[in-house]
Amino acid sequence: MTSQIRFLMCPPNHYDVDYVINPWMEGNIHKSSQERAVEQWDKLHHVLKEHAIVDIVPAQKGWPDMVFTANAGLVLGKTVVLSRFLHKERQGEEPYFKQWFEENGYTVHELPKDLPFEGAGDALLDREGRWLWAGYGFRTELDSHPYLAKWLDIEVLSLRLIDERFYHLDTCFCPLANGYLLYYPPAFDSYSNRLIEMRVSQEKRIAITEADAVHFACNAVNVDSIVVMNKASERLKARLAEVGFRVLETPLTEFLKAGGAAKCLTLRVTEPVREEVHANVSVESRVFTLEGHLLDSGLINRALDLIVDNGGSFQVLNFSLGEQRQSTSAAEVKVSAPSHEVMESIISHLIDLGAVDLPQDERDAKLEPVTQAGVAPDDFYVSTIYPTEVRINGEWVKVQNQRMDGAIAITRTPKGILAKCKILRDLEVGEEVVVDVLGIRTIRKTESREQRNAQEFSFMSAGVSSERRVELVVEQVAWELRKIRDGGGKVVVTAGPVVIHTGGGEHLSQLIREGYVQALLGGNAIAVHDIEQAMMGTSLGVDMKRGVAVRGGHRHHLKVINTIRRYGSIAKAVEAGIIQSGVMYECVRNQIPFCLAGSIRDDGPLPDTEMNLITAQTEYARLLKGADMILMLSSMLHSIGVGNMTPAGVKMVCVDINPAVVTKLSDRGSIESVGVVTDVGLFLSLLVQQLQKLTSPYIAKVG
Repeated sequence: MTSQIRFLMCPPNHYDVDYVINPWMEGNIHKSSQERAVEQWDKLHHVLKEHAIVDIVPAQKGWPDMVFTANAGLVLGKTVVLSRFLHKERQGEEPYFKQWFEENGYTVHELPKDLPFEGAGDALLDREGRWLWAGYGFRTELDSHPYLAKWLDIEVLSLRLIDERFYHLDTCFCPLANGYLLYYPPAFDSYSNRLIEMRVSQEKRIAITEADAVHFACNAVNVDSIVVMNKASERLKARLAEVGFRVLETPLTEFLKAGGAAKCLTLRVTEPVREEVHANVSVESRVFTLEGHLLDSGLINRALDLIVDNGGSFQVLNFSLGEQRQSTSAAEVKVSAPSHEVMESIISHLIDLGAVDLPQDERDAKLEPVTQAGVAPDDFYVSTIYPTEVRINGEWVKVQNQRMDGAIAITRTPKGILAKCKILRDLEVGEEVVVDVLGIRTIRKTESREQRNAQEFSFMSAGVSSERRVELVVEQVAWELRKIRDGGGKVVVTAGPVVIHTGGGEHLSQLIREGYVQALLGGNAIAVHDIEQAMMGTSLGVDMKRGVAVRGGHRHHLKVINTIRRYGSIAKAVEAGIIQSGVMYECVRNQIPFCLAGSIRDDGPLPDTEMNLITAQTEYARLLKGADMILMLSSMLHSIGVGNMTPAGVKMVCVDINPAVVTKLSDRGSIESVGVVTDVGLFLSLLVQQLQKLTSPYIAKVG
């Protein structure tokens, strides 16, 4: 019995693989057999005619992909949204499909010429008629989805495709009768998979394997209980049979060479309208401006990549290029996202790059009260290392205590509004917290390439330095250390016990003694092993001069801890003459403040070790305040904590023998951060040697 469902097909009279516009076409140019293509198309045509009505649109010479009628447009009732093909190789098909629709009584809507949308290849109606699934990411732009909702008066659910093999939605997604769904989850991003799971219950979702996916099992035509496809595994056929579907396989291998199968070769033109369903689309759009040296700094590329990588799409509305190399550029970029949640994620990344709203679109930050001490409202804005301002009552207020991974707390005082970064535990009832991403901007430097290169000290770009570049980094760090010391600045060192084990203790001691270090941060271990070396000549029981283990040396660190505990503190042990050299000795003698943060694995601990984590974090933050440079020496956990507390603008040098550690520590999105993969003892030795070569004091240039 033939149903009243109608399909539009186009015979493959001029079909061939003439070009490459998807991965399936690569290596298949002019390798398709015209005879087999006609034979396979005829079989599909015959199968469909047994179960539905099939209309034909004439093939046109010069347009080989016209056979894939799914891309002609999207039909609902007697309304059609005509396709706007992304690639010029298919754009010539549009007038022929438009003519057919108009001759057959359809109302045709056309999208703007620069807004790609590829019809029912990227837009599939739920077979119950409840909503429209719309894909984007490769061939269709997200900004087309609001037009679909408006013209077809239906809810549109946007799904982002991330696997280039499945460049159209219908290659990996097939709504079936009775609310079932055949799909390949890895073709979608996490947000889209979550949306699918929210709308289609688990028992109705039929997820296929990659083996079935690459045979285009999802590129199927569903007519009532019949599912027509190129090929399916026995397991998939059995799964479909369990829920009442019968699979009809018809080989379409010649069309797979062009990236299409059964669904691509058909367009359903009888899609009933449900009167109770009306337009709704969650796509959000906002326009941002970026200013600075957008090209030579790579800022515009990073911004556009962030938009796409986080699930959005963009349109560059205006780009004003600086006329000279020292001139800044400006760009206006329209950003679209499938939901407010995704838009918020995109905006938070763009804010980090210095993107701001157009002046006419500026709005105050959204604030919500703290109702429970130490707990922020849901959806609070997470602060970054960059100098930040928030807009309150129409005025931009600078955020104090800038740090990573905090909340922005707002306090209204008699002297005005105070905005301050706070970690969650410090939030107090009565404060307000910035939520969402409205009314927030970061202040970024806009130096040109020439300005950066002309600086007396051009700190290395963010990244990890290989062994062969260590000496170059050492020269730059030494130069900067001397400049900071002679200018009355502040250098903070966070160090692990490896500094002592590798023989770097004497060099770090010299840096402290000569005034290059203004604060020391670390754990119980660095102090224990430094004092062990000073008192007993060993570190972890190994003789530091001979490099061999000492009999009973494994107990040395415990004896040291016990001795210091007897005297009550490291400072008292120094005063008593018990400690006569080493890093901690130099800190005490030169009145350099230090903080030793304890952990669950600490022996002892030393009486100076702060075992209250919150107190230790607070002291770390206090000692870091005003730092010009931080040296992170083989102490991953302490250094990560320090990095989170430090605002942008502070130069950071991360040294470790493990490249993974260095990459993690230096990857803060800050140009002031550099990683050095080397032995920390060697690094400190080279650093001291280089400082000795810099005999004359640094004098800042004036004018």
